[in-house]
Amino acid sequence: MFCLALVIFAGLSSRSDLVRVFPDFVGTYAGDTLWALAAFLTLGIVFPVHPTRIIAATAIGISFGVECSQLYQADWINRIRSTLPGALLLGSGFLWSDFACYTAGVLMGVVGEGFLLKRRKTLRSDS
Repeated sequence: MFCLALVIFAGLSSRSDLVRVFPDFVGTYAGDTLWALAAFLTLGIVFPVHPTRIIAATAIGISFGVECSQLYQADWINRIRSTLPGALLLGSGFLWSDFACYTAGVLMGVVGEGFLLKRRKTLRSDS
């Protein structure tokens, strides 16, 4: 839960003036990358017994689906997107580069989980 809160804070911060201390690349791509990482972490919290590959595939599917939904521009969904929660959850404009960001974010989650599991196993074997 702490990791998810940290990722959400970092993602929201990436869209603020705080990010100006980092290169433009971070401000441009960090939010979408962290959005997908947050999706991965949320799914892992909600479905803790599911294998990582299932969680990762689902997070990618949701992320890609949300991005593709941005091609749909009906009034009712644009009204939702015009709110802060709607913009944060659904985004506002389709970009091909976001697919790479989502993939990177989910891969960060997979690698991070693998690292933590390996570390936990090492700590248990040292006891």
